[in-house]
Amino acid sequence: MIKSQKAVFEKVEPQFGSSFKYQTFDHSSPNKNNNFWHYHPEIELVYISSGSGKRQIGSHVSYYRQGDLILIGSNLPHCGFTTKLNRYERETVIQIHPDFLGETFFNIPETKNIVTLLETAKKGIVFHGEDKRYIGEKIEELKHRSPFGRLVALLEIFKHLEEARNYTILNAQGFVLETELQDNNRINQIFNFVKEEFKRTIVLEEVAELTSMTVPAFCRFFKKITGKTFTQFVNEYRLAHAAKLLHEEQMSITDICFECGFNNFSHFNKQFKKFTGKSPSKYRNELRVNIS
Repeated sequence: MIKSQKAVFEKVEPQFGSSFKYQTFDHSSPNKNNNFWHYHPEIELVYISSGSGKRQIGSHVSYYRQGDLILIGSNLPHCGFTTKLNRYERETVIQIHPDFLGETFFNIPETKNIVTLLETAKKGIVFHGEDKRYIGEKIEELKHRSPFGRLVALLEIFKHLEEARNYTILNAQGFVLETELQDNNRINQIFNFVKEEFKRTIVLEEVAELTSMTVPAFCRFFKKITGKTFTQFVNEYRLAHAAKLLHEEQMSITDICFECGFNNFSHFNKQFKKFTGKSPSKYRNELRVNIS
């Protein structure tokens, strides 16, 4: 019997006296909303000061190290980015409704480039290098400002994001989900199912039944929405999990292969190298060199 998982719509409420939501998390107060794919109309800006974890945004799945800075557009499905934080790591999350400054604010000439940034963010943007560090520090400084000072500084942060040049668009090759509620619900149902069941074999008939679609209809729907086949998406999720285990766990590479849902070690090695550009053993060895 198929386990049906309800799609998750997250309702975001700004703090009292503020037009947007600002939260910080650390090892003593972790983010508890990290265990499921969800979506919301609010734009989300996430800065993780250090550490490692998975990026799961739209149909993009990857593994990050040394912190992250991510901008997620309206209604773009995503999962949380940290499962645990050590005493030196922090996660800051800002959630902003697109009209938080009124329906016409972003129609003025001074904000036209920010509008372009927010449109691009519907595919997910991750920032790198000095841009990540500089803007990340600005985001963390908001915690110490007054409500008005926080608003002014937030606009400056968006200006810095718009001017940044060291970034990657995460779903550049696909993901065309519009704000149709039925599509949001279906894709989140599929993503959450994969998150729970990726360690075992998943057949197309099973996931098609989950969404009340025929197999051909499901394959067309998934490819149209994500730009990927379902098999490609599941394998990428497994490979990102493998990268996480290689970095965080003292498991043999053979055990990691089977733990991630692959049943052929040679195929796993080939796919991992295609996904990361390195064999699993080389990937792990380079991690050890960087850590030491």
